[in-house]
Amino acid sequence: MKAAVSPMLVRLADERATGVLIRERGALYLVDGQVVHAESPAAPGIDDLLVAGGRLPRAGWEEAIARAGARHMVGRFLVDSGRLADGELEICHLGALFDAAFFTLAPSSGPTRFRYGVSHWIGPVRPVSAAIVARESARRRALLAAIWPYPDIDSAPVVPRAPTAGRRIPGRQRRVLSLADGVRTPEAIARALGRPAFHTLIDVRRLAANGLVETPTVPTPPPALPAPLPPFGQYADPDISLLRRLRDALEESL
Repeated sequence: MKAAVSPMLVRLADERATGVLIRERGALYLVDGQVVHAESPAAPGIDDLLVAGGRLPRAGWEEAIARAGARHMVGRFLVDSGRLADGELEICHLGALFDAAFFTLAPSSGPTRFRYGVSHWIGPVRPVSAAIVARESARRRALLAAIWPYPDIDSAPVVPRAPTAGRRIPGRQRRVLSLADGVRTPEAIARALGRPAFHTLIDVRRLAANGLVETPTVPTPPPALPAPLPPFGQYADPDISLLRRLRDALEESL
């Protein structure tokens, strides 16, 4: 587990702990030391992927939460009620898990804590070893850096530029550009499209590398403040003779 960003995750996996690991940008849910779910405010949840992606109506999702959320069996309810096939749920769940884990395991100086015994309402779907989650998060970070090594674009509003005439833009990237309005961030675009946030970051960074979206501008530093005046008593002595000449000149002009 050398790829793990969080040393606590290594320890919890070794302990076969059950509960939730909470970090600055998200949370990982563990059962017997394996990751069973992940959430991050930077990534669309499994509900966004299913509903916005057109696979499940919002009413169907809300019914699953109402009828099975308290029992931590939402995933099982979706399958047993015929709303999703096992394979569909598993693929979507793994997409949401790895997506949120990528942000949760990002380098951070914030606090990390673990609450034992906490389980997630989605319930059992398919656990993933903590080592695999950590390794995949590191792989994704390296891939983004190789495409466009300026991470500030990941959280900035996406501003499109006029494409060069005749340039072919892949369909996935065209759909991202269609929502680039200078207000939406990559996260907002991902939610609107019902896609994992990481996949949208890939498209945005490729668009930036091809000069099709603006990169965040570096803020202009504020003007330097004037040098502070010396404290009272540290001024040079006034030129008395100069002051007398100025006085005499003023008196003559009156």
